[in-house]
Amino acid sequence: MLQQDIASGRLDHEELQSNFAQASPPLAPMQAVVESERCFYCHDAPCIQACPTSIDIPRFINAIGNGNPGGAARIILEANILGGSCARVCPTEILCEQKCVHNLLENGRPVRIGALQEYATDWQMAQGSQPFTRAEPTGRRVAVVGAGPAGLACAHRLALHGHDVSIFDSHGHPGGLNQYGVAAYKMADDFAAREVAFLLSIGGIVFEGGKSLGIDFTLDTLRQDYDAVFLAFGLGKSRSVGIEGEDLPGVMDALAFIEQIRTQVLSDIPVGRRVIVIGGGNTAVDAAVQARRLGADNVTLAYRRGPEQMSATLAEREWAQTNGVSVRFWSSPVKIMHEDGVLSGVAFDHAPLGQHDQAPRREVIPADMVLTAVGQLMDPGMVSAMPVTMRNGRIVVDDQYRTSLPGVYAGGDCTEGMDLTVAAVRDGRDAAQAIHAAFGQDQE
Repeated sequence: MLQQDIASGRLDHEELQSNFAQASPPLAPMQAVVESERCFYCHDAPCIQACPTSIDIPRFINAIGNGNPGGAARIILEANILGGSCARVCPTEILCEQKCVHNLLENGRPVRIGALQEYATDWQMAQGSQPFTRAEPTGRRVAVVGAGPAGLACAHRLALHGHDVSIFDSHGHPGGLNQYGVAAYKMADDFAAREVAFLLSIGGIVFEGGKSLGIDFTLDTLRQDYDAVFLAFGLGKSRSVGIEGEDLPGVMDALAFIEQIRTQVLSDIPVGRRVIVIGGGNTAVDAAVQARRLGADNVTLAYRRGPEQMSATLAEREWAQTNGVSVRFWSSPVKIMHEDGVLSGVAFDHAPLGQHDQAPRREVIPADMVLTAVGQLMDPGMVSAMPVTMRNGRIVVDDQYRTSLPGVYAGGDCTEGMDLTVAAVRDGRDAAQAIHAAFGQDQE
């Protein structure tokens, strides 16, 4: 009889600690100064235009070069209060660094903007305080639903203006995907929790965990009890691949797998010897690489389209391959196979080089464990709890982040737009400004 090989403790403690340490070592002070001196301090800097939060990148880099990391941190955090996590997880290679003018030079290498941002924000957090002071309390109360980047950024900016904020989240701790859904080697140790504590230290923000919209409270009650509501709960339900065998033991949602790694002892997390990850985004890459680093012998990341359509960046794909993950394109999953109820592999239809005018070749790849990462959607229960206008499964907002319900705003992944941490921070920040402005209009 086939034996399914899924086990914990495949590697010893030292190997696991090494494998899940921060992948990119931070810059030392002298390294940061040397790197900052490479910046041309462009007047009309294209890197600023490429940053969703519009951080004044040349200005903060100049501050680092002048030996003023605190000034650099303030410039960053004024635009992006979660600048530390964004420096670690944002695809700077396709945002600010891609637009660096150094790329136009022969053999040019962009300034390491992400690493410099990490250096400055880490310096500020190490001081034990943030460079902002909360305004006098206004008496206004705002409910924020969702404690991810959008919700946290909104809460901080509202508190900065003197408003009182209550954040509700289904998880027991704030942070959202930064806390539960990002590869551990991108945000090592307890950085996500420390950054949240840093953000909350502004005061005026209360976190209420373990509470879900539609179960523990309703949108109507929030509208009655608060002066405004900001919805920022992301997309909480993983999509089904829609093939036979998804309910077999050993088939797991990739985000749930990553959450295990983020919240449990590494040596206690079971992983297959042969793992297949179905998907083509950053979550798929994070799951595949971490399965390998937990001790899986063979990890295959299978994507149904080609590299040009893959939402994971080229850098992420190369990172996966560097870590021993086999990346296969044009491979559409057809069925998860089993022998007497024991998972044995995945059958794929493989279209060579994407030539769909040819008959696909059926191929079965052996596996003990299958991780699915084919995107997320809003939980139907959440949708039914919100009488707001929706489009394509997301909340519709105007240019002021207002929904179709008066006093209710929304931002982040639950609305239309880029599914990036930095974009969610921008939404939360700008929605807070819109709410604050609306309060001012009420007093006129």
